[in-house]
Amino acid sequence: MILEIITPEASLFKGEVSSVSLPGLDGVFQVLNNHAPIISSLRKGELRFETSTPVEPNAHLEVSGTSVSVQIKGGVAELNNQKLIVLAE
Repeated sequence: MILEIITPEASLFKGEVSSVSLPGLDGVFQVLNNHAPIISSLRKGELRFETSTPVEPNAHLEVSGTSVSVQIKGGVAELNNQKLIVLAE
């Protein structure tokens, strides 16, 4: 699936991923390939995803092998047609 992480300041990531863990209001949940469409509010916490393509670490992204994480303050996630868009603070 395609993941796109957008903040008011910048686009943090856009690329192919195999799974994403998100900090939902009721707890952490995971989205995998072929997941049903979903819209969810997000709370402060860690957004973590797995990718097979190399990602360069920067001030926002922490990279450990194929696992990448970013701290968010909240936001909204929408998954539709194998594209997950995260609008994060």
